[in-house]
Order: sequence, then C-alpha cells, then structure tokens
Amino acid sequence: MAVPGRGFSLLCCRLGRVLTLGGSVVLPLGVPGAAGCALRGFRSSGVRHDAVIISGTEMAKQIQKEIQRGVESWISLGNRRPHLSIILVGDNPASHTYVRKKIRAASAVGICSEIILKPKDVSQEELLDITDQLNMDPRVSGILVQLPLPDHVDERTVCNGIAPEKDVDGFHVINIGRLCLDQHSLIPATASAVWEIIKRTGIETFGKNVVVAGRSKNVGMPIAMLLHTDGEHERPGGDATVTIAHRYTPKEQLKIHTQLADVIIVAAGDWGKPHICESSRNLQYSSRIGKFFPDIVQKTLHPHE
Repeated sequence: MAVPGRGFSLLCCRLGRVLTLGGSVVLPLGVPGAAGCALRGFRSSGVRHDAVIISGTEMAKQIQKEIQRGVESWISLGNRRPHLSIILVGDNPASHTYVRKKIRAASAVGICSEIILKPKDVSQEELLDITDQLNMDPRVSGILVQLPLPDHVDERTVCNGIAPEKDVDGFHVINIGRLCLDQHSLIPATASAVWEIIKRTGIETFGKNVVVAGRSKNVGMPIAMLLHTDGEHERPGGDATVTIAHRYTPKEQLKIHTQLADVIIVAAGDWGKPHICESSRNLQYSSRIGKFFPDIVQKTLHPHE
C-alpha cells in the first residue's frame, strides 16, 4: 500500500527541504523575537533587528532527524517502508548530481529509492508508460521526474502523468491547484523550504509587505501563494501582502517595492555560485541577481541605507 499523500509529504517530499536548506540564510529585514511562533501568520512583537544569519545546514539536520523518526514510526505501525522512484533522462551532469544527492538523502532517513535511467532520445510515450506503471505499483510511494527533460518531451504532460498522491515534486496540476486553493497538497521543495524557514525562525508575515523576486512556476509562484493566503484556511498561509518582481519590473518600481518591504525573498538568478543567501534557495546572490535586482542586493548588504 502506498503512503497516503499527507503522510508521504512528511516522509519524502520534505527531503527536498533538506537538500534546499544546506548553507546559510541571510535575513536582512525585520526578524522577530522567538523562533517557532505558531500563531496565525506567525505574528510576533514586531521588533526589528539587524541581519541574522541562520544556518540552513543545522536546520536541515534537524528536519532530517524528524523525517527519520517519522519513517521508523510509520514502519513500526506495520506499514511498508516508503519507496521513491526517480526517472532520470539523458546525461546532463547537473541532473545526475541532483539525483545522487536525492538518493543519499532518502537513504539517510530510511527511505528506499531507485533510479530509472533512460537515454536522451526516449519518447514521451515511453516516459508516460513508465509513470503509469509506477502509479499502479503498490511498492512505490513517490515518483520524481528529474527536470529538465529533452526538448522533444513536454515536461508538463509528463509531470501530469504522475498520480497526484505520488507527485513528490508537487508539479501536478492538481497539487498546484490545491496549493492555490489553500488545501493540503504536496508543495514544490524550494517553496516548502522557504516556508519551513519562515515557520521555524518565527519570521513575522501577518499583515507584512513581502517582495518575492522571481516568478517561476516551481519557485516564485508557490512561495507567493504560501505567503499571501489566509492563515485560518485548511492549509494556513502567511497573511502577507505579496508583490512579485521579475526581470521586467522597472528599476524605479523595484526600488520602491523593496524599500517598503518587511521581508524580501529572492527566488531568481544563477544558482551556480553561493555567496550571500536570502530566504529562498540556498544559493542566492550572484552577478545575475545584481544585474536584475540591484536594489535587493543593496538592501541585503546595507539594510540601513
């Protein structure tokens, strides 16, 4: 029997948070007092402090321990050990690196995993046949298709071929729809990691102005959805007023938005060289962010200017 969607969200989808949280996070704006505030919108005293560096590595270790305990508890109840199937297409070095990290992360918390490796000329029909087989396999708890896929394959079609309850990446149209409707769903890993940082550090979002720099469907959009939605709904949100900025946002408008912001989340740029980190992917500050979002970089480095 496959792990139900909610349970697998705890045991497997959170692995993405562990991978995403490595490194440090710089919180340049208002960071309230006590960590772990569980009130609606994570309200706090509203006291503003200087920049605080949070160790994403330490947070990831803590989450890893929690997942490991959850896996063992699940198994102790007589359930099957969770199993993750990863479909990897082609020979993209970055994709192979990411998959190896995911396999190691799964092993570290007691989740079984496998890699289904296909050549770069694999047909879309064959990939859909594979996802159909994995959907029907009771041994498989979760499925992940490593992106990007070759140009001749439609990523959206393949992602939608995965059963929503086994969609570890949270890219299925049903999971995205449930996210937008404030319902429980599997959430894309990077957005989930940002949300986890906010909750665990007690960052106040209720009634605050938040700028999300980046509008990708896998990162910027789900982050914005989590932050602006109602804190009393089925899947509580952050009750923030969210502005999404992107490369075509006029610089003068971007400056205004960042000056008004209580929290800035950078979900854009070149992920290859970690320097200064904002509360998004753990690899934030780069020449591309400096080019497209100079005011964000300025405010991160010099929050009092």
